[in-house]
Amino acid sequence: MELKRARVREHLLAVIDGRRPGDAIPSERTLCAALEVSRPTLRAAVDELVATGLLVREHGRGMFVAPAKITQELVADDHPAGAPRSPGGWTSTVLELRTTRAGARIGRKLAISPAAELVHVTRLRHVDGAPIALEQLHVPADLVPGLTAADMEGGFYAHLRERRGIRPAHAVQSIEPTVLSEEEAVLLEVPVLSPALLFDRITSDADARPVEYVRSLYRGDRYRIVTRLALGEGTPEDPAASAAGGGVWWGTVE
Repeated sequence: MELKRARVREHLLAVIDGRRPGDAIPSERTLCAALEVSRPTLRAAVDELVATGLLVREHGRGMFVAPAKITQELVADDHPAGAPRSPGGWTSTVLELRTTRAGARIGRKLAISPAAELVHVTRLRHVDGAPIALEQLHVPADLVPGLTAADMEGGFYAHLRERRGIRPAHAVQSIEPTVLSEEEAVLLEVPVLSPALLFDRITSDADARPVEYVRSLYRGDRYRIVTRLALGEGTPEDPAASAAGGGVWWGTVE
């Protein structure tokens, strides 16, 4: 099951990636014709990108790439990633598993050719039986020949280590607020436009080879992030000031 709005969003993100802040993007009419979607479907995807600060609408002028966001590094590059697992019983249901071409945008993220094949997996994550997250995973097909839905439901990283000899070692992840579309809300059993957290992650092995690109939507009413700060000798009394100054940080998710 390919979510139509997700396809439109991916196209818009590729358009944004190819432009600079302040550049115009094609008109709604042009985009609808190119993607063969209705104007309401396109506007829903555009609304999300406006809400998350990637696009700007200007009345009477059109749509433009938004100014670049301010990024703050929370974890030093040399800090080990050691975070305990979130509580609760986690399970997964695979909604879709198919092989497709990487395309330009995802190809760049995975350092593979746009024509290379990848495995696209959509799965619904549950905690204690309740839907908590909708994930879109992209994995180079040559790393996981014959991958099945059962392989995904049993824990993907464990499958990579035990069955493929691949040891995920590093990940770069961003987190942003967003809202859920009608399709996403139905799957996560919440009202349309409910708040959510958008996780965008690239995972690499010990040789710095990208092995996975994941886009995940977590329910905002059920998910929060806890940050723990290790305050060393001579650290200011204000933990926030310490974090901003590059103190030791690690985080967990709940």
